[in-house]
Amino acid sequence: MNQPTFPSDLPAVFPDWSPYPDLESAARAYLRDPDLALEALGGVLAGAGVLCFTLERFVNDVNGVWQEVAVCDGTRLVLWHGEDVPPGEGPAGSMTSSVRVLPLSVVNEVGTRRRLQRSPDGTVQVDAVDVYILLSSFDDGTMNGSGDEQGPMVRQDALRFVKTIDDGGTGQIARLEEFARIISSMVGRPL
Repeated sequence: MNQPTFPSDLPAVFPDWSPYPDLESAARAYLRDPDLALEALGGVLAGAGVLCFTLERFVNDVNGVWQEVAVCDGTRLVLWHGEDVPPGEGPAGSMTSSVRVLPLSVVNEVGTRRRLQRSPDGTVQVDAVDVYILLSSFDDGTMNGSGDEQGPMVRQDALRFVKTIDDGGTGQIARLEEFARIISSMVGRPL
């Protein structure tokens, strides 16, 4: 495998992946490191069909590029995450690549919140969509208060995906809503 390169002059706006119906084409259009993502996901999916997916990518001042792919194959959610390592936490140009696999049986709830804009003529347009997937597992606990007096604070684990007109546009908003509908249709169904 070729050593990935990490350009330092990445644009703030990325190509739109929403017109691409298949995972490979969408990843190649949108991610900085599509080969890493597709190789990691392919090893887990092992030929299973992809029912739906969503992609995310952004640049921040601390870590550089942050990328995520969430895929549903009908029985599992498979998540790939790639992120540049902050300066001083590893050799220059280092990044992480991780995969998380969740059986759909651990999904307790799916929620979608749409932000709507009403124009002066009364037309309503979806301006943003925020999707959360609540899991039966628990997130890392942190201490609540000082010491053990109040015990650890525990949160239910959740996945969150957000698209807006400014960050993704109408196509990615629609694709994220489609992803949420498909996952929602499987919650509580026997697999």
